[in-house]
Amino acid sequence: MLAWLDGDEPAAGVVEDVLNGSRPAMSWTNLVEVHYRVARDHGQLEADRTLSDIRSRVKEELPGISTMRAVAGLKAKHPIALADCFAIAAAEANGADLFTGDPEIVDRADDLHCAVVDLRG
Repeated sequence: MLAWLDGDEPAAGVVEDVLNGSRPAMSWTNLVEVHYRVARDHGQLEADRTLSDIRSRVKEELPGISTMRAVAGLKAKHPIALADCFAIAAAEANGADLFTGDPEIVDRADDLHCAVVDLRG
């Protein structure tokens, strides 16, 4: 999502296509991550606008106990950032592909229970 916001290709084009084709699931943890990054770089007003726009285009997922246990298991097993573990857990729970350019995830795709689409091109 951050690459899409920054216009980083080829990721931005792929994310735009996904957003135009469906309402992909996104963990609230990852929405918070986008919000604070936009606030830090562009101010609170822009962050609030961006969050509102993204929320209208995704299926928001508030992590429950089973998701948090899945996240804890992922974090214990893999050296992956905590927010990334929430993205993986959301993809796994929805039987969805995980779109990312993060090498921490891409390099471990074979060990995950979701397909990983590498956005690095």
